[in-house]
Amino acid sequence: MPERTAVDDRGVTLTYGELEARAAALAAALLGAGYRPGERIATLTGNSADQVVLFFACAKAGLALVPLSWRLAPRELAEQLEIAGPVLFVVEPEHEALARAAAALMPVRPSTAEPGRGGIERSLPPRGEPVPRTAVADDAPLLIVFTSGTEGRPKAAVLTHANCFWTNLSFSRTVEVSREDVVLCVMPQFHVGGWNILALLAWWTGSTVVLERGFDAARILKLIAQRRVTTMMGVPAHYLMLSQHPGFGEADLTSLRRAVVGGAPMPAPLLRTWHARGVALTQGYGLTEAGPNVLCLAPEEALRRVGSAGTPYPHVDIAVADPTTGAVLDGPARGELWVRGPGVFAGYLDDPAATARVLVDGWLRTGDVVERDAEGFLRVVDRLKDLYISGGENVSPSEVEQALLAHPAVADAAVVGVPDERWGEAGAAFVVVRPGCATDAEELREHLRGVLARFKVPRSIEFVAEIPRTGLHKAARARLRARAESRALRVPGEGAR
Repeated sequence: MPERTAVDDRGVTLTYGELEARAAALAAALLGAGYRPGERIATLTGNSADQVVLFFACAKAGLALVPLSWRLAPRELAEQLEIAGPVLFVVEPEHEALARAAAALMPVRPSTAEPGRGGIERSLPPRGEPVPRTAVADDAPLLIVFTSGTEGRPKAAVLTHANCFWTNLSFSRTVEVSREDVVLCVMPQFHVGGWNILALLAWWTGSTVVLERGFDAARILKLIAQRRVTTMMGVPAHYLMLSQHPGFGEADLTSLRRAVVGGAPMPAPLLRTWHARGVALTQGYGLTEAGPNVLCLAPEEALRRVGSAGTPYPHVDIAVADPTTGAVLDGPARGELWVRGPGVFAGYLDDPAATARVLVDGWLRTGDVVERDAEGFLRVVDRLKDLYISGGENVSPSEVEQALLAHPAVADAAVVGVPDERWGEAGAAFVVVRPGCATDAEELREHLRGVLARFKVPRSIEFVAEIPRTGLHKAARARLRARAESRALRVPGEGAR
């Protein structure tokens, strides 16, 4: 086991023995330099072996890792640093400019280190007297991840050692991973999916994790073949980009036994494309505050239950509740999804008010609207805050988006509600046309009228090169809403009814 490869970081590898030795040495160095259990270390780095070493060092020393996104603007990064309050900020050289710009906006600049050729051990600034190593409690913070909300003040979700353990134990009961597997990690490590979906489970079981920065479809297809990748995780946008690459049809995917999908429902045409290549797709639903895993749809159910998020993972309890009264609904029902279990987070860092709004009587109130069928399978309908009311009728943006995606010329779509003088609110759709295809707004409206009630057909349809998305590849609805409202001031709206 010690000689097996644990991490492959663009050809630079760490065996399990090397990972253990480096993590133990760094933990000792952190405590020896005066860093105390319970304190936080932030990072600004791509997926890297150095960050993996730091994660396990923090776990051993009782510190918490706060991976931050290099996609942020300086103001956003400064805001997250102020919330996180790290005692150390580890910055990769390629992100130095962003870190400096953010620090310039802060009243107190964090102490900074760079992971050099020998790791951050060589550039660790001293903090105080050495601290003796003690046992780390199950409820000690381990991973603090900023939620990828589309609007509002960022919130830092605190995941404890116990949260991470139970999340991965639960995942292991559904997605089998062994030491023979080669796991490709394309999800960024500033997102909980970069750790708690496959990566930590892989290191738990002795697999090899191949770390990738960014997402280049040609490179990923080549990597799957060269490294004989058996398992990977991505969002639907990743699988769409891979399937649209000219080399997809001839790519060697024979080693890829399973692919995990999260972040959004997988459109039926895309499901069929991957099934035709012999790749089993395990779909899931989750959120950072739940660790993230909540629901799972097995590959054998994928085509029979298109759009379903599945049933709860082991060790996860769920309830469907009336969003107005809070009454728990039995049997087939539509309402807000509540989640309970040992994987649910400890709360938002230094934000008891926000924590109290989502953790109520032991339940995590997700803010997601779901429909449960007679067999217990759940379909995520929308976010409570994303629903809009048009002429007194509730409209689910995701329902309209799925209908748009069913059109053969549509590659991607997002829908938001915007103010409308006549109807109160109306839909504004943003559409990306599939390469080599052509369509127009009226053709799409005609398509939608065939599958949706007329009040759900968007008032405006704008064609764009791409849909702006958050770090989790969810539509950045606040930006789209602002764009649609700005456009409505310049162009008279079209009636959809």
